[in-house]
Amino acid sequence: MANDTLQPALPTPESPASSVSTPQAGWVPMVLIGIALTFLALILYIPAINVFYQAFHKGIGPFLHNLQEPNFQRAVWMTLTLAAIAVPVNTIFGLCTAWSLANKHFRGRTLLLSIIDLPFAISPVVAGLMIMLLYGRQGWFGNWLLDRDIRIVFGLPAMVLATAFVSMPFVAREVIPVLEEEGTDQEQAAYTLGATPWQTFWRVTVPNIRWGLLYGILLTNARAMGEFGAVAVVSGNIIGKTQSLPLFVEEAYRNYDTEAACSAAVLLALLAIVTLILKEILERRTGGHLRKRH
Repeated sequence: MANDTLQPALPTPESPASSVSTPQAGWVPMVLIGIALTFLALILYIPAINVFYQAFHKGIGPFLHNLQEPNFQRAVWMTLTLAAIAVPVNTIFGLCTAWSLANKHFRGRTLLLSIIDLPFAISPVVAGLMIMLLYGRQGWFGNWLLDRDIRIVFGLPAMVLATAFVSMPFVAREVIPVLEEEGTDQEQAAYTLGATPWQTFWRVTVPNIRWGLLYGILLTNARAMGEFGAVAVVSGNIIGKTQSLPLFVEEAYRNYDTEAACSAAVLLALLAIVTLILKEILERRTGGHLRKRH
């Protein structure tokens, strides 16, 4: 009896303590959701809607006219060219890197993984400056290139280098976790059955990593086509020659050609929307594993 009298009474569902916490559980999530939606509206929704409004407020005719401008079309072509070169290069690099690092533990592995992530940590402007300090007229290799009449900076080669640098990690970072999750059992079984390394790679490894690989390629392409900072430093932003689509947007807006700038920005925004749609499709095909890794 003494122990029973000393034991504190536990709150019941009808007790005042539980009734006090119920209103909190209701208004706190609503406030947090309201803050999140307000923040997204200010930095994403309203600016995006304004870009589309500026591009179409005079009708579809001026928008289509802006798309037919020669400088705009050259900028689109330059952007497609940069992506067409950088994406395959980074895909091959990412596959080789992922296969070399996944399921392999050696001294310096962590350092190599950190180096792969370097483009995430370095500002794109700094990346462009590094290319200038290497291949520019006053750079380490500047005199050697000048003597052989080889032009890197203020041309397509430097733009490709800058684009490849900023989009380098995506394929490797998406494929490495997939390879680590799959392990090496299937590859070892293929070797036991007499398959060559090339056959094992194409018939065993690639099918197992195909969705992660496609996801990495998707992100690489989006990053390559939307890059501004590094390309702006090394290209010289020569209209009609070394101007990509993001540089065209900046140049047109600076010259008070808002409609042309917004028309180009709409294309980049549509690229982002397509990227998000394909991203969602890939995540559903993989059962949400890509979302869990991010």
